[in-house]
Amino acid sequence: MSTFFDSKAGIWTGRIVSALPVLALLMSAFTKLTATPQMLEQLGKLGYAPTILPALAALELGGLALYLVPQTAILGAILLTGYLGGATAAHVRLEQAFVAPVLLGVLLWAGVFARDARVRALLPLRRLPVNA
Repeated sequence: MSTFFDSKAGIWTGRIVSALPVLALLMSAFTKLTATPQMLEQLGKLGYAPTILPALAALELGGLALYLVPQTAILGAILLTGYLGGATAAHVRLEQAFVAPVLLGVLLWAGVFARDARVRALLPLRRLPVNA
C-alpha cells in the first residue's frame, strides 16, 4: 500500500523538514566555532567555559553528518536528540525559553520519519476507526 511518504512529494517534504533543523544546527555550530560575542555571553549565562565551544560544535557537526547520510540518519537523530535534550535542560535550569531546542528535536524526528520507511514502520501513524 503506497502512502504519501512514498511519493515524490512525501520524499521532498521529508527533505525540506529535515533541512530546517540542519540549517539551525549548522548556524549554531558556526557561531560556536567563531566564538561570537553573543555565543560567549549565552555560554557564560549557562555556566560553561568558552573552552568547551569547539567540543560542542564538534558534537553538533558530527551528529549532523550522521543525520544527513540516509544509512545513519536514525543514529544521527538519536545523538542530536541527546544534544538538544542537554540544551533544553540547561535553559530550563536557568528558567529561560527552551522552545527552540525542543522544536528542533521534533523537526529532526519529523524529517527522518518522512525520509525513512524504517522509522515509519516502528512508529506507524494510524487512523482511528470510525466507531472509536
